[in-house]
Amino acid sequence: MHDSAEDRRKFRGHLQDKRVLKYLREMIRICRFNNRRWVRMEYERAWESTITINLTAQARMIRSCIPHLAREGAGRIVNIASTVSKIAVKDRFAYGMSKGAVLTMTLSVARDFIDRGIRCNCVCPARVHTPFVDGYIAKNYPGQEKEMFQKLSQTQPIGRMGAPEEVASLALFLCSDEAAFITGVNYPIDGGFLNLRD
Repeated sequence: MHDSAEDRRKFRGHLQDKRVLKYLREMIRICRFNNRRWVRMEYERAWESTITINLTAQARMIRSCIPHLAREGAGRIVNIASTVSKIAVKDRFAYGMSKGAVLTMTLSVARDFIDRGIRCNCVCPARVHTPFVDGYIAKNYPGQEKEMFQKLSQTQPIGRMGAPEEVASLALFLCSDEAAFITGVNYPIDGGFLNLRD
């Protein structure tokens, strides 16, 4: 990404583009794949799909972009990690491993390419309300959807799940000129989950 005045103007325009927000929401949905079946017969399939979606996809995208960003001498990379990259959560073995790897990958990329003008950060969302969550509740708790939704919402001290748009907005900020002094940082967006739980 060039860092000319014209490119900065275009980028600020992208921050207001609903199509960009829609794309980021979809990327956030994809990168939050979870699977609890690591101790069952489906272990290998669950492990591979979790690592592929949560970690390998982001690593491949970075690998594809880095040469171009390095040639330009400027770039912004934002990865999607998770609060479980920082704490242990029951029945989240593969998911926690994959998101922990995203966090350390972020730090490695930030360190390796800081002298090439490339910034790399990650966001660490808590539970975000997506169609995946609704489908999971409907499949696993038929007839108890409302109660389970409320229970999952209360996991965050703020009393609700996050919205994809909120995560996308943080990612866009980290790509903006206003965040030019920020690199190698993991940003929780978690409704108080990490620091304010009882």
